[in-house]
Amino acid sequence: MGRKIIIFDTTLRDGEQSPGASMNVHEKIAVAKQLEKLGVDVIEAGFAAASPGDLEAIKEISKNVEKPIIASLARAVRKDIEAAAEALKDAKRKRIHTFIATSPIHVEKKLSMSYEAVKEAAVEAVKYARNFCDDVEFSAEDATRSDWDYLCEIFEETIKAGATTINIPDTVGYTTPQEYYELVKYILNKVPNIDKVVVSVHCHDDLGMAVANSLSAVLAGANQVECTINGIGERAGNAALEEIVMALKVRADFYKDCYTDVNTKEIYATSRLVSRLTGIKVPRNKAIVGLNAFAHEAGIHQDGVIKEKSTYEIMKPEDVGIEMSKLVLGKHSGRHGLEERLKELGYTLTKEQLEIIFEEFKKLADKKKEIYDEDLRALIEEKFKLTPQVYELVSLQVVAGSAASPTATIKLVKNGEEFEDAAMGDGPVDATFKALERITYVKGKLKSYDIQALTEGKDAIGEVVVKVFFPDINDTITGRGTSTDIIEASAKAYLDAINKALMKM
Repeated sequence: MGRKIIIFDTTLRDGEQSPGASMNVHEKIAVAKQLEKLGVDVIEAGFAAASPGDLEAIKEISKNVEKPIIASLARAVRKDIEAAAEALKDAKRKRIHTFIATSPIHVEKKLSMSYEAVKEAAVEAVKYARNFCDDVEFSAEDATRSDWDYLCEIFEETIKAGATTINIPDTVGYTTPQEYYELVKYILNKVPNIDKVVVSVHCHDDLGMAVANSLSAVLAGANQVECTINGIGERAGNAALEEIVMALKVRADFYKDCYTDVNTKEIYATSRLVSRLTGIKVPRNKAIVGLNAFAHEAGIHQDGVIKEKSTYEIMKPEDVGIEMSKLVLGKHSGRHGLEERLKELGYTLTKEQLEIIFEEFKKLADKKKEIYDEDLRALIEEKFKLTPQVYELVSLQVVAGSAASPTATIKLVKNGEEFEDAAMGDGPVDATFKALERITYVKGKLKSYDIQALTEGKDAIGEVVVKVFFPDINDTITGRGTSTDIIEASAKAYLDAINKALMKM
């Protein structure tokens, strides 16, 4: 069968530390459930001591996800470990992941501790964590800039203290594949009790080598890889889960028959969900999940793929959940055809939900000649939002032109009651945002505004992503909206942010 590589997903912890990528509890639960569907072994759900919100999210994920191990990060201090234990109390399978830095620059400049004191703190943390669960991971932060013999000492002692996994992080993306291979080999050969634990690696992408370094560590004997969906994370990000998993699958001959339990057909759906909820777009040329990953424009390539796909495709797009055909439905399609296509895309709807989507589909089909898979995904995600809706958009009318002041008239509904108001602004979008604020009495400051086409053609569905700072809750919130009309998409995005802010008030 080969050697199983444990996939430790830290999208909800390290990935969420990307600037502007924070998610609310509802969104984190949705990602965690999708990660469970993807088949990851461990979900690092957050850093319980970092904030009450993180602790609450870990609690809720622990209640809603059953198969993977749920982990919480904790510094090598008692209050962090206690917070992690509290957050994980309802998890069927739980892990406390404790860490302390071991490199000279961190020990001397950041911690201002002696090396012996660091080792004692690590051992004490592992021992204390074992009071709350049997599965404890210890990480030597900035391991790749640490003294190798000191690493061996601290790993030996933390294993004696009860650690079940030891992690060798390349915290600042400093190492290279050959150097990392040698470090992992050195630790495997020098730590006498290393056979009692899982050896893990966690790589950052500051020099663009996170995936290469992770795979090199697997070759050296590491059995767990810590990674994130789309490679998101601090600074330049983490090793991308989808790239590691597919490299091990496609090149099993080279990676000594290593395998994972990941359901690769769920990769694209997971990538897209994380991208939408964090507001971090996937580059078109991104390996595995980018829009161009399975696209062929050059005539020679097209000719080769038509004759034999393997001439220019080393993996099947359907293996990662990407459909080759894009034009699937039109305005003459019926409910049955729509339902079957949605099932193929992974959506199983109730009769009521199907009726709602069918009505929206017909409206869209009247505007567009061609309906793509991305159109259908956008309809589903727009109509069945993860965040409860306080206000819903009923209608929007905008007047703008070179000789007129832009004015937006908006009607919203809340608990069956309709509200209507109008406002003028510097442009149609600004007027729309001001009208929404007048109706909801929620004031925000727009921090960023981003538009992208989700589908092809002049009548493409557009997605607007806004980041809005709300002084009343002292928080910046991401809102999203889609429509073939960019002003309507903008209204939906700003209203989405307002609804999320209202949930926190």
